[in-house]
Formats: sequence, C-alpha cells, structure tokens
Amino acid sequence: MEIFKYPNEEEIQRIIRRPVLDTAEIEKKVEPILLAVQKEGDYALRRFALEFDNVMMDDFSVSKETVEEAIQNLDPALKNAIDYAYENIKKFHEVQLKVEDPVETRPGVKCWRKSVGIEKVGIYIPGGTAPLFSTVLMLGIPAQLAGCKEVVLCSPASHPAIYYCAQKCGVTKIFKVGGAQAIAAMAFGTESIPQVSKIFGPGNQFVTAAKQAVTRYGIAIDMPAGPSEVAVLADETANPSFIAADLLSQAEHGVDSQVVLVTTSEAILAQVKAEVELQVSLLPRKDMADGALSHSRLVVVKDKEEAMSLSNRYAPEHLILAISDPLEWADKVLNAGSVFLGHYTPESCGDYASGTNHTLPTNGFAKAYSGVSVDSFVKKITFQEISREGLENIGPHVMQMAKAEALEAHSFAVQVRLEA
Repeated sequence: MEIFKYPNEEEIQRIIRRPVLDTAEIEKKVEPILLAVQKEGDYALRRFALEFDNVMMDDFSVSKETVEEAIQNLDPALKNAIDYAYENIKKFHEVQLKVEDPVETRPGVKCWRKSVGIEKVGIYIPGGTAPLFSTVLMLGIPAQLAGCKEVVLCSPASHPAIYYCAQKCGVTKIFKVGGAQAIAAMAFGTESIPQVSKIFGPGNQFVTAAKQAVTRYGIAIDMPAGPSEVAVLADETANPSFIAADLLSQAEHGVDSQVVLVTTSEAILAQVKAEVELQVSLLPRKDMADGALSHSRLVVVKDKEEAMSLSNRYAPEHLILAISDPLEWADKVLNAGSVFLGHYTPESCGDYASGTNHTLPTNGFAKAYSGVSVDSFVKKITFQEISREGLENIGPHVMQMAKAEALEAHSFAVQVRLEA
C-alpha cells in the first residue's frame, strides 16, 4: 500500500486516480461476441460455452425441478440468513414506492406523474470466484416491488442459494449462461432467452464492457461500473483492527479493487498498516487481496475537513466514517455510493442484510449516479389534463414562446382550440 503524508495537490491527483484498464483491447474482444449472439442466437451461446468453458450445452434454461432440488439441499442456516436479509432489504425498499399527487400548476391545468415497472428486465450474476447470491436479492427485490412482469436471470453459477434467492424474488426465468455472451443474449434475445429492456448486475471487465456496448443498441443498463472500492475516514478514536478488516473486505473482491484510508492520525495509519499485513495473511483469497493492496493508498491529512474534501473528490463506492462524530460529518458527504457511520457499522452489513442496496456506482461515478433502488426498475410517465379554462390561462404564453422559437405549428395547435 502506498503511503501519503499531508499530500500536496499533485499527490492528491495520484490518490484519487483509479487503476487504469485497457478498455479498447477489452472492447475489441467483446464486440465479436455481441455480433455473433445477435446473428446466431443459441448456436453462438453453445459455441462460446464450448470455447470458453469447455462445456457442451443443449439447454440453457434452468427447470423448476432443478431449482427445487437445489433449494432442498440448501444449508438451513444459510436459508434462514437469506430470509432475514430479504425482509430487511424489502422493508427498506418498500418505502420508495410513493404515489405522487396531481399538481394544479394553474387553474384548469393539472399535471402528475406515475411510476410504471419496466416490463422486461435482466439480472446478471457472475459465477467466477464468488457466487454472489446476495446480488439476486439486491436486484430481485426492487424489481419485485416495482412490478416488473418478466425478470430474466442469467448466471454461469448453479449455487443453490442463487436459485433460492431467485425464487423468493419472483424471478420468472433462469438461464445457465455467463460472460459477455449472456449480456448479448438478454440484449438481443435468442431462441431460448427473451430480450429485455434493461440489464442489471456486476461482472468482470468483459461483462462490464458488454453492458456498456449494448447501450448503443437501445438497451438500458443500471449504471457504468468498475471494480469494487472503499474509502475509510478515520480519526484517533478508530479501531485499527476494524479498519483493516473493512479494507480487506473490499480488497478480497479482486486484484483490480481499490481501498483507501484517509486519517488524521499518523499512529492510526501505522497501526492499520500493521493490522492489514497481519489479517491478509489469514485470508483464503490472500492473492487477490494482495493484488488490490498493491495499488491502494494510506493517507494522513491534518484535519477532518481535508479528509472529507479528499473523499468527496474521490467519490467512493463505499465510504466508512470511523470517527467520533459521524452524524455531524454525514451532511458534508457530497459524493459516495453508500455511507457507513461509526465504529460498529462495517460495510459488509450493507453488502448483505442491513437493508440498503449494494449495487452502487464505482470508479468515481458516485459524483453523478445513485445506487440501485426501486426507481431503477420503473419508468416515470408524466400526464397532464387541461380544461378550456386552463387553456385560456396557459395558451397565450405557449403561443408567445412557440412563435419566438419559430415553431408556428406549435402556436397554431393552441390557437385553433382557443378559436373553436
């Protein structure tokens, strides 16, 4: 981990810089996959399954019988934990379902907005180094609450917890297909896999590139995504062991993850560094965590104002305020995906069961994007109703503005009604 003490502007620029990927090379490999699936459908999916995974696939669909059998083999303790998380996540997201009252902007002019669930959505769950069944909950629950009619799940993993979470969330179809080809299948549709309107979910650099590429074909995605990351702001009251564990909980995601500690205490920095070196040696995913730590930062600044300023410039996916007065500083957070307040709020609780969503903007996109919510799964449709009286009130102003823009037909659409 790189150490910075009281950094100047040039050093701050280095601190907030993310690891750079060769996106052009990745896109070059992904584009032929997208085009092949668009043109050849299931045949291309079978070909890629054989080429990439050395698996001969006849049927990508996961049957209800397969799901039921897998669920029966699920560890009861894990099932209970999933049920607990489901209730918390559902409770948090339910309050996001709000019906807006009509607004009378002028006498006789009523406007209102209605939320309508996106009819067909796709969820991608990676099957690489970790079976992220928790993400099924994070995406499936808001889709369920939004009233999406068709929820398609693609995953190369067959972990029984994935199937259990999918069943609880009302996922309508499950397909055993992964990688960029799974994104292409949901974007274009194949003989087996239906086309969707919006695609959600994490994945490796090829999945991420595929998601961004299909937006050129009119398919929406949840948000631009990059590797997982966390920033911890700590003062002298922080527990170095807690912080080290928080940093490693993100570092173990993969070698391209990034973790940052910003502290007002040189002693805390030294203690956290020692704790990280101790704890990482005990991790089963030590090699991945070590890779992430190689481009991560430990930073000392003079006070909390500088620490918060640096954090807002970094715009982390996860932000932990391990300070004595976190609530006082919470309002000063401008850019972050999700914030964890105090010494007993580990980021991992937000990943699984506190209730908030863990699908969050990374790579600095927290400056402009929100995390996934029920709103991510709905469209907001506006309505207006104007009476004769209302048109007499609003019409002359509309005509004046339309003529100023040289759009005479716009003006006449009002005029013809007023003269009727």
